[in-house]
Amino acid sequence: MRRNSDRLKAAILGTGNIGTDLLVKILQSKYLECTYFIGRNRDSHGLSLAGSWGVRTSHQSIRAIQEDPDCCDLVFDATSARDHLLHAPILKKLGKTVIDLTPARIGTMCIPAINLEACVGKSNINMVTCGGQSSVPLAHAIGQTHSEVEYIEVVSTVASKGAGPATRINLDEYIETTESCIRQFSGSRQSKTILNLNPAEPCIDMQSTLLAKVKNPSMEQLTKLVNETAANIRQYVPGYQLIMPPTFKEGHIQMMIRVQGRGDYLPPYAGNLDIINCAAVATAERLAKARLTEGVVH
Repeated sequence: MRRNSDRLKAAILGTGNIGTDLLVKILQSKYLECTYFIGRNRDSHGLSLAGSWGVRTSHQSIRAIQEDPDCCDLVFDATSARDHLLHAPILKKLGKTVIDLTPARIGTMCIPAINLEACVGKSNINMVTCGGQSSVPLAHAIGQTHSEVEYIEVVSTVASKGAGPATRINLDEYIETTESCIRQFSGSRQSKTILNLNPAEPCIDMQSTLLAKVKNPSMEQLTKLVNETAANIRQYVPGYQLIMPPTFKEGHIQMMIRVQGRGDYLPPYAGNLDIINCAAVATAERLAKARLTEGVVH
């Protein structure tokens, strides 16, 4: 176990489901230390839990960091896209590296399975969306194996109980950010994103289906790369499963994945929240290693 002084000091903004699950993951990390857990509601369950675990807490939102800028090197923003638009310039002025878990799309979009190394040294890193983390690596594989990608559509279905208030508020931003990320990493001319909230009981696991229209499909090459990509993602998201391999049907490439959560704080069906938190922690740990070996955070 590393000494606390060797770890990257991180604060979390947002004490809801995402923020609290993120906290649990950071407490398990060898490279990160949560030095501040910050929300707006003094009565939130997350703040109460964090306090009982000995983590420093505040209900003063971004002001807590402004009043004690030495509290952290890195800030995870697990609030909402609207809030991040307010937080980003403040944190930039304070010289903080930011990992944004909202679909605000201010910083560099990061999909660890694709461009983690390129994100080292960036001051604001955007984790896109849960649908982006699950499907964009597959879209990227299509772009890597096909010279012309006309259209990619992603349909994600998550348990209604796994979609909290911030997720529902951010639906427009979710769609726009995911579609933009698909185009960026696949080279697709057009993209479409659909998110379904399923109220079924018992709750379903997150599933994403990807449809792509390409010229001259190269299924053997694509299947090989998709399998390699899925194995790479499982290194930081153990519950990532390819449940339908690349298939050419009715003029489209089709594939499907399922994501089960680790069950750290949230139930396993909340794979949509787990995958973006796992991606954020993997990114932060890479930044921490860069600081230890290269002396840089941003």
